[in-house]
Amino acid sequence: MNDNFSHNRVNLASAKFGAEVIYATDDFFADKSRLIADSEPVFIEGKYDENGKWMDGWESRRKRVPGFDHCVVRLAFPGCIFGVIIDTSHFTGNFPPFCSLDACSCPEGHDPDESTEWVEIQPKSALKGNASYRYRIQSEEIFTHVRLNIYPDGGIARLRVYGKVFCSWDSKDPDTTYDLLALPNGGRAVAWNDAHFGHPVNVLGEGRGVNMGDGWETRRRREPGNDWCIFVLGHRGVIDRVVLDTCHFKGNYPDRFSIQAIDTNYVKAASLVKQCESWPTIVPETKLSAHAIHEFTKEVVAHKPITHIRLNIYPDGGVSRLRLFGKIAKD
Repeated sequence: MNDNFSHNRVNLASAKFGAEVIYATDDFFADKSRLIADSEPVFIEGKYDENGKWMDGWESRRKRVPGFDHCVVRLAFPGCIFGVIIDTSHFTGNFPPFCSLDACSCPEGHDPDESTEWVEIQPKSALKGNASYRYRIQSEEIFTHVRLNIYPDGGIARLRVYGKVFCSWDSKDPDTTYDLLALPNGGRAVAWNDAHFGHPVNVLGEGRGVNMGDGWETRRRREPGNDWCIFVLGHRGVIDRVVLDTCHFKGNYPDRFSIQAIDTNYVKAASLVKQCESWPTIVPETKLSAHAIHEFTKEVVAHKPITHIRLNIYPDGGVSRLRLFGKIAKD
């Protein structure tokens, strides 16, 4: 079974995108917020706090009564869940032997309460210490929260929840301009030739990048050609303004960039990669500068509605954010 759901799907439980652990039955040994940290879990020899050994994850105390522990995560965006990763890295004698995962959908601005109906999306499954588990989720429902259950207690280093952001385009005004590539609007990185220093999904985040790690950065190219990434818009539409930010990229920003685009029903990354070099250009090759916001309007070539773009950077380097402002197609 193909479980490569984390490659080009969004981590809906990413703290940097706004996910939050809002409740835990117990987090005596390790704060619940660490469960969804975007960094890889670490072990620091000899580090203790007032409650015991410091661990990079969520850890409850040893349970002396019947029952089990759980925590609730408010997802950064509502969406379909395609797969989850449960990581017990560095938890060896203190990991839970079993876990399960539930999900629910709450109205905007609300969190679960006693009346909330939860759906089991991953049944009770065995765990081992210092390991990573990938579970494919078979559901097309839209969820806003997940509940991680551990039996009976212990520590989990990280929880990743990969899926597709849901945006209710039916309720949006077709005459209003939107950033059609923004993560909350359903934009997504589909394929890329290199992401050595930073994942392309970062360029779709809100605000400006906090550092160089909060962007898409490729390795130093030592061969002819250029680096590229394919994105799918949250909704088919027409672009009239492009904003590209090289914030924090000073000695490693791309010298130039261009954007190609297409209107296609292809959904498989392999099919898109095969054809993308021939896509029409909507922003011709244009000079960039270091650590700056670049805005383009007159440079954007008039075009019919599009669904996908290919961002080219010449020859390599890092981009912090990319915005594609336009109107949704009315068909």
